Amino acid sequence: MKHRIIISGGGIAGLTAAKFLTRQGHCVTVLERASSFSKSGFLISLKSFGISIMDELGLTDKLAEESSPSEFVNFRESNDQIIQGISYEKMNQHIERSVLITRGGLHHVLYNGLKEDVDFRFSASIDKLTQSDKGVSITLQDGGQLEADLLVVSEGLRSTTRQRYFPASVLEDFNVLYMGGRLKGPHAYTVGKFDIYVDVDKMLSIYPIAQDEIAIQCYIHSQGDAASIHSRANELLISSFQDYNKEIQHLLNRFAEEGIMFADKMGMINSPDLVKGNVVLLGDAGYCPTALSGMGASLSIYGAKALAHFIRENSNDLKTACRNYNTVMQPVVRKFQANAKNNAASFIPDSEEKLKRFVNSFRTASDLDVQKIMTDPIVLTEDQLKFRIS
Repeated sequence: MKHRIIISGGGIAGLTAAKFLTRQGHCVTVLERASSFSKSGFLISLKSFGISIMDELGLTDKLAEESSPSEFVNFRESNDQIIQGISYEKMNQHIERSVLITRGGLHHVLYNGLKEDVDFRFSASIDKLTQSDKGVSITLQDGGQLEADLLVVSEGLRSTTRQRYFPASVLEDFNVLYMGGRLKGPHAYTVGKFDIYVDVDKMLSIYPIAQDEIAIQCYIHSQGDAASIHSRANELLISSFQDYNKEIQHLLNRFAEEGIMFADKMGMINSPDLVKGNVVLLGDAGYCPTALSGMGASLSIYGAKALAHFIRENSNDLKTACRNYNTVMQPVVRKFQANAKNNAASFIPDSEEKLKRFVNSFRTASDLDVQKIMTDPIVLTEDQLKFRIS
């Protein structure tokens, strides 16, 4: 049975779901509040099952075209002393390869593989919705009316639709400011070899992704609301790393003045239920594990495939499909949200004592230990990969 499905939010989760669902023959409409899409965005690492799902969608070659080289990473102390060096080739020996790509690049790959098959409505967002036995009635902000058998909400971390219609879902504040983006211009760094600085209350990552471009990411413990922190993001960036070497200070000053930067507070959504009638939460709107999990994009892609899988398996019963989706996703979400908390505690320690303990432990870790630290937490069980319900 074919359905009318509306996806609110044209991010990675929404586009992946649209790709799977159109392949099944459903009539899909994507609502996107932005007026258009662009290829700008911060750097993300697509790993493990995220890669294999992109393979399944036939997008591997396009993904490779948009990706950036990644060969080696050095974890460093603030004084430039190396804590641990890791080869990506060695680290990924026993899991799917990882792909370093901008969020906009991944989004571009998904959109281009979909735009001819889906009804995209830009500058469109939900004002209100009502449900009945027949499905969902949606009123848009511009007054337009839409009807659907299923509404998939993939609007992102601060989804207004989730806030209105899923009151039990809670946004957990990590009290961490994230800043990420890119800076054009020549540099002296080696492309594909990265540096990650671990320090008390902060972490800085420098990714030379081309001869004339560097991607920069940093996390800084910071209290306060998102709006006030965002307004002084540049100030926080410069002051937080003012004791680092002159090359880094110069780089960050240029980044603040000339770079393309995204800044936001880290958080994640705790949703006791991802389903309410014929409305489903997907991706960051329902379970954002924060960038600190290292698997935000992959988990969005996995969730999209899981939802489409159960809709295919229960095409005549959307309510059962959605319940099964929720059942499979909840333990996976808990796993990666726990990863995010563990990573925050390890890589952004909140005291000198914890920093020293982490540095000593990570520095003396064997190659095998490092591989387990970096890859074991991102692996799913065979049952989870096959969406089996126990």
